[in-house]
Amino acid sequence: MADQRGRVLLADPRGYCAGVDRAVVAVERALEIHGAPVYVRKQIVHNKHVVATLERRGAIFVDETDEVPEGSVVVFSAHGVSPTVHEEAAQRSLRTIDATCPLVTKVHSEAKRFAKDDFDILLIGHRGHEEVEGTSGEAPAHIQLVDGADDVANVQVRDPEKVVWLSQTTLSVDETLATVDALRERFPTLQSPPSDDICYATQNRQQAVKQMAPGCDLVIVVGSTNSSNSVRLVEVALEAGARSSYLVDYAAEIDPAWLEGVGTVGVTSGASVPEVLVDEVLDWLAERGYADVETVKAAEERLVFALPHELRQKRAAE
Repeated sequence: MADQRGRVLLADPRGYCAGVDRAVVAVERALEIHGAPVYVRKQIVHNKHVVATLERRGAIFVDETDEVPEGSVVVFSAHGVSPTVHEEAAQRSLRTIDATCPLVTKVHSEAKRFAKDDFDILLIGHRGHEEVEGTSGEAPAHIQLVDGADDVANVQVRDPEKVVWLSQTTLSVDETLATVDALRERFPTLQSPPSDDICYATQNRQQAVKQMAPGCDLVIVVGSTNSSNSVRLVEVALEAGARSSYLVDYAAEIDPAWLEGVGTVGVTSGASVPEVLVDEVLDWLAERGYADVETVKAAEERLVFALPHELRQKRAAE
């Protein structure tokens, strides 16, 4: 073990949320029941390690349903899909398992309800993100994307008195509220969703980083670059006072130069990251003189989601 150079603050909560855990277990369970291959539309969750692990077990990841052989088993990712995707799967007689996170499903339900009441729906989110595409597909004639406060000037609505905002579940809380404030300046009667769209896990992980970051010279976020909530954690760390912050998939990606003059390292991970990857980062830091680990706890998480009903029915039959 190297001489003591500094300490580590470890964020809690971090890593897997209930929706990610449910989605990953859904693919594992589908492989147990149906055998390989099981097809998965898009990445089941946005994490390189998880995808590679499931591929080794026999999961085949595709971009679209037309890449899945007719009659095969296909799992829809945690980010959700539009009704069109369900229709395409039915046309190809695919046996679908919907692993959409229940919190994303809630946003879909809100979109359908407000569209039915003929509202213009302003969906705050990142252009091209799978979750946004799935939600927009529920009511494309009523939904327009607002990609941050800078996009607010481009918004056009039919009736300023009938406007509501919804959001992607994995955004930065502060950034979203800034966009809402800008929207409300243009549309004073803008309605809010009946309950918060940004998921509890995203908020908790950001809150833990906010508590930790002011005391950190460096914050390492474990997560993949296509993981929206992981990327947000880097931004939150810098905004909350960390001197520097970086996103890595694996401990091997950490640059030792980042530790130059660093006394306190913060460590956290995105909601799609298994704990084994965080353990590897802690081991890497310990070998370089950062063996003293203190946990910074922001919330207690006990939420568990039941498996998709297609898998529950199968289990009951067995």
